[in-house]
Amino acid sequence: MVTGERHVVSKGIVGTNTIEYKGYIGVIEYDDEAGIFHGEVKNLRDVITFQGTCVDELRQALMDSVEDYLEFCAERGEEPEKPLSGNISLRLQPELHRKIYIRAMQKHISVNHWINDALEREVA
Repeated sequence: MVTGERHVVSKGIVGTNTIEYKGYIGVIEYDDEAGIFHGEVKNLRDVITFQGTCVDELRQALMDSVEDYLEFCAERGEEPEKPLSGNISLRLQPELHRKIYIRAMQKHISVNHWINDALEREVA
């Protein structure tokens, strides 16, 4: 965890080409010609970009860009977009859907709860 006066990076680098700050996940690419890394926060209609020459610069640039975005939204009186809402749409084979439904009924929980638990176990 990296902390600053008003910045908190909860997970930092979360993969080989992603970085996260306040739930906003940036995808990073390297521009060999320019000798810099550049990134863009995905899953938003709004555009948040950042760049740097090393991991520390990338992390700080992401934090600054997200903070600028949040301040911009506040100045305009708008709610900032949330990168991931927690809602997804699944298409399942009917037989798999039936099996999940039965398992959820056996545990006396909803299908949504059962799927959430299964996914939690998978990513833990």
